[in-house]
Amino acid sequence: MKKVLLAAAALATFSGNAFAADLTPRARAVYAAPVAAVYNWTGCYVGGNGGGFWARRDDFGDHTASGGLGGVQAGCNYQMGQWVLGIQGDWDWVGASDDRPNLFFPFFTDHSDTKSLASVTARGGYAWGRALFYVKGGGAWLQTDFSLQAPGAVFSVSETRSGWTVGVGGEYAFLNWLTGFVEYDHYGFHDEDGVAFACGFACPIGRVGAFPVGTRTDVDVVKAGLNLKFGPNMRWY
Repeated sequence: MKKVLLAAAALATFSGNAFAADLTPRARAVYAAPVAAVYNWTGCYVGGNGGGFWARRDDFGDHTASGGLGGVQAGCNYQMGQWVLGIQGDWDWVGASDDRPNLFFPFFTDHSDTKSLASVTARGGYAWGRALFYVKGGGAWLQTDFSLQAPGAVFSVSETRSGWTVGVGGEYAFLNWLTGFVEYDHYGFHDEDGVAFACGFACPIGRVGAFPVGTRTDVDVVKAGLNLKFGPNMRWY
């Protein structure tokens, strides 16, 4: 009888320990979510560009000049969340000229040679990973040679005119250090006082003069280019 009671007591103790063990919280493995890497637009860059140039001028009548352009740009960006702010400077050589009869002086021909186009702009954009869409705006400078040509007389002037520009574009990071962009820009240059055309060496002796002509120029540019980026490549979340 004692053996039976001892066996029953041992079984009860074992069962109680097992039941208590079941009530003890079990350790569970905790897995951290993987850290995501997103392209970082923060940093500075330099690069080159090329594209098309179209200018509409209003001086001795409306006329247009078109051609190509190519140059360099440099700037810096700073990314906050998905918003990207930056500043950029660019300079482009321009090859665009135009000739047409003058409406006010029938014996003269209007001639223009656009030499260069430059700007300093602020940029603001929104990024989806490696893609960036942006708008830009700021100051601009246009260098042009103007002349009025006639047999025996040439009135000419070379000037750099200041104005403004606005634009919109898209940029994509092909590699962590290489991006490409396409953009459209509009420029406005307006001179109320005009420019002084001076008669040059082709004038007859004793007939040297000058006269001011008000001019307005509107420019449209479409260009594409590449940038080499310096700075952090990725952001981690």
